[in-house]
Amino acid sequence: MGTGFTIDSPLMIARYGISSTISLVDDTFIEQMRRFHCEQVGEPYKEISRDQDDHRARRITAYLNLIDRLVEKGTDELRASTFEPGSEITRYFELLPDCPLKSSYVQMLGTSDPGEMAHKQEALRRQVLPGSIDVNIMTKLDRNYFKNGQALPREFSDALAALRGYANSTLSSSVVFSAGLNPHLYSYAADFKDFMPDEAGSLKKQIVLKVSDYRSAVVQGKFLAKRGLWVSEYRIESGLNCGGHAFPSKGNLMGPILEEFKQKNEELIGQTHKLYSTALSLRGLSPTPDPHEVRFRVSGGIGTAEEHAFLLNFYGISKVGWGTPFLLVPEVTNVDDEHIEKLINATDDDVCLSASSPLNVPFWNLMTSASEEARRKRISEGRPGSPCPKGHAKIFNTEFTPRPDCIASRSYISKKLPHMGEEGLTEEQFKWIKENVLNKSCICHDLSGGATVKTGIDPEATPSICCGPAIVNFSKIATLEEMAGHIYGRLSLLTSADRPHMFIRELSLNLDYLRGEMEKFSLGVMNTAPKYFREFKDNLAAGIEYYGKLAEQFVEGKRTHFLDDLTKQKEVLEKMIAGMAREPGLNAVG
Repeated sequence: MGTGFTIDSPLMIARYGISSTISLVDDTFIEQMRRFHCEQVGEPYKEISRDQDDHRARRITAYLNLIDRLVEKGTDELRASTFEPGSEITRYFELLPDCPLKSSYVQMLGTSDPGEMAHKQEALRRQVLPGSIDVNIMTKLDRNYFKNGQALPREFSDALAALRGYANSTLSSSVVFSAGLNPHLYSYAADFKDFMPDEAGSLKKQIVLKVSDYRSAVVQGKFLAKRGLWVSEYRIESGLNCGGHAFPSKGNLMGPILEEFKQKNEELIGQTHKLYSTALSLRGLSPTPDPHEVRFRVSGGIGTAEEHAFLLNFYGISKVGWGTPFLLVPEVTNVDDEHIEKLINATDDDVCLSASSPLNVPFWNLMTSASEEARRKRISEGRPGSPCPKGHAKIFNTEFTPRPDCIASRSYISKKLPHMGEEGLTEEQFKWIKENVLNKSCICHDLSGGATVKTGIDPEATPSICCGPAIVNFSKIATLEEMAGHIYGRLSLLTSADRPHMFIRELSLNLDYLRGEMEKFSLGVMNTAPKYFREFKDNLAAGIEYYGKLAEQFVEGKRTHFLDDLTKQKEVLEKMIAGMAREPGLNAVG
């Protein structure tokens, strides 16, 4: 959800039992938000400045502790409120889906005896639990720091300092590791007792891995288990049908991926538990006789209650994550009024899988955002590139400097463009590469813009919006009740009933991506072996075959529509394979 959209969502929704995740990328922004909320609630604020030792970790700890206190206070106030229309505790139970707790609430409402009703109400109060205040660390954003010209120890890097900030907080929740395995970060987690089982065998702080496929889950899960760290949740996210950074997986589609998890989840848990128990013993801790709970969550492009329920029931998924649609729920996420209007009016042409990210990873981007407008304006004025106010993406590139520079920065682009004429490029190659260089945006700063504009911290900010492609299916501001109603099938917020199924949409996105990769190969700006394209098209073909059989699980009307769409996508793939056969260098692929 970017750095700013859910930075303080727990204050808005945790008391209703709804979990959300705070990004730990930008500690400067986090410190600004701590000051803002301290002022809002009348708590004393003492700045943690950049010149103080370990400022990044300390800022994160201070902010998370503040959020924890305020959520606990809000939950206590909710429990103490009266059961009457419009009250906080009534809202808590009305938001629930059909479940045993909701049934108990309905039974209480139907009770006529005052004494019995009071008894049932007290029982309900005791079952009110806040949602989890989780945090996210993007593992690849792990810049090293220097002081007086000397590199600081490894634990002061961005990712490790963020983990330390979370580990030292009072939260009992989860850290989400996204974007792949970071050996230093993962190993460092074992230094904190909150990630280890207590005397009762419980984990105060849990680890969640965001993974794209089963193999990734196995590799990362075993790496952590060998260090005495348990993965409590594998969050399976679509490679392309998601918001923010996208991680294409060579045509491996969500349905087959979930099927593999369904068939092998017990094997995964068993293998990691064996390694985990051995590691605990080596640390002098008692091994757990049974595995801790493991959840499997899926996210990416889910748009209807039917899809939500199917994932839970057919694949045995523990939870389903919704992200992008909540950008249109102002009481849950931080998007300023101007950009809410842009999201409402967004079309497929406005929401693009772009080259905007300085991490050189495909990035879903609202191209009408103020951030994109500012980027294009700087280019037109002859000063392309961001001033790079925070530098969290100064990680990989040392093309012109001994220390890494951000490839979205003005300092890098001003050096890169003059050198491009020396690289022996054709006119078309030069044009493509120049456009790719100029497309980079300052997302590590601008993704907080929706919050800093909305709160008045920085009214002049130029927000970036990393919505997923599913945003085009929603075209109105919604309340929390309305969005919960949509998720649980009580109403529909879809713009059009003809929206393709999430599996079909992901398939079409993969076909579009493969087409783009073929164009880059033909142009000579992509040095990829034919094996890559062969695997991609074979995985897509296998996915299409799987979906043809899966359609038997759908009700008649939905099945026919799904199969019709699937046939159209299969025809697109067949045409692309024929095109590969005609392409020099790829003719062996088809």
